[in-house]
Amino acid sequence: MSLVSSLTGPAILVLLCLAYAFVFAEEYLQLRKSKPVVVAAGLIWVLVAIDFHLRGQDADVAVRVRHILVEYSELFLFLLSATSFVNAMVERNVFETLRARLTSMRLSSRGIFWLTGALAFLLSPIADNLTTALVMGSVAIAALANDRKARVGALVNIVVAANAGGAFSPFGDITTLMVWEKGVVQFTQFFVLFFPALVSWLIPAAIISFTIPRTGPSSKQNGVRVRKGGYVVAIMFLSTIAATVMLDHLLHLPPFVGMMLGLGVLNVYSYFLHRYEAKVLAENLPVSSEDDALAKRLERWEPFSIFNILRMVEWDTFLFFYGILMCIGGLAAVGYLNGLSAFLYTGLGSTTANVLVGLFSAVIDNIPLTYAVLTMMPQMALGQWLLVTLTAGIGGSLLSIGSAAGVALMGVDRTSYTFLSHLKWSWAILLGYAAGIAAHMYLNAAMFR
Repeated sequence: MSLVSSLTGPAILVLLCLAYAFVFAEEYLQLRKSKPVVVAAGLIWVLVAIDFHLRGQDADVAVRVRHILVEYSELFLFLLSATSFVNAMVERNVFETLRARLTSMRLSSRGIFWLTGALAFLLSPIADNLTTALVMGSVAIAALANDRKARVGALVNIVVAANAGGAFSPFGDITTLMVWEKGVVQFTQFFVLFFPALVSWLIPAAIISFTIPRTGPSSKQNGVRVRKGGYVVAIMFLSTIAATVMLDHLLHLPPFVGMMLGLGVLNVYSYFLHRYEAKVLAENLPVSSEDDALAKRLERWEPFSIFNILRMVEWDTFLFFYGILMCIGGLAAVGYLNGLSAFLYTGLGSTTANVLVGLFSAVIDNIPLTYAVLTMMPQMALGQWLLVTLTAGIGGSLLSIGSAAGVALMGVDRTSYTFLSHLKWSWAILLGYAAGIAAHMYLNAAMFR
């Protein structure tokens, strides 16, 4: 049923636009992005329900809402497990130790530029592009603190590399995860995007590198070490990823099942780690006033707790995902996505439409765009599904606001890395974007048939 001709459709568009206006103004209003989106989602479905009720289709509304809820639940549980593992590694100083060791190396500014970019490209397929950008960004900022120009170039490079690296792995970005969970692309099929993604990073990186001096900053010594159990948690995370892939491939279990199994094992391990550290803490309690300094250090140190890790989860992001999926589902309910699908994928063609999706993701978050395409479910060859995965992933690098990685680094380095400093290199990133698309269409031409 198409309700576009009624007042419901335009009203839903107005609500969605208002919600996104508040999202874009989050930095200035200090209003978390989830709040306007969740409110808009509720109001949108109230309007849809009223319209369907007047047409005698009440049951259809409940079916549609529950379908969206199932999709969100699978995404939520997967991300809950993955972010818990990442937060546990942060708490155990795994990433901080990596940062300390990299900043202590005797490298030139250009060497730091290439090393942080390469590690961002290789780490993001496992740890996701946002976490990778934060870790590598802190390395670049610490190592290039006295060279603003080199620091900006390195941060732009990290954003592009993290987004490109996340495009060829289901674990690298929310968009690739959504495509994998939908079943349109299998786990191993994402890896054919490795070289196109590599090209999309290397071209802008090579251009930017000419502005980075060969001289190097002084090396810094840092005594940070991985806390007990940190390497075990890292191995458990990799094992969980492997188990998830095997369960999906052999038993066709949804990916969230394997990830939640891994989270359960981490929970059990946290019990023994907590008991050990609580015992150590008790044995080292000061017994006299002469140990005041030790007492103050111990007060700031807590034994490992899985519940402390769960409190570190970015709930604002999870609620934002809920709101976005519900809003896009509302657009589908009133028939807008059917019309958009006909215009883009029938009128313009799949290749043009998928390239445009990537360009739009520089302004609009790639998550709602990808979910909209998955909701439309146009008839496309595997190569086209991989193309939209690639473009949605790397297209967000064109602007600093186009990806979570860029937005996060703008918050970390407010004085140097800004919207305009990133915009300066958008032309080079656009060259890499076009080259990555061309590489995919050439190398994987057989998948387009």
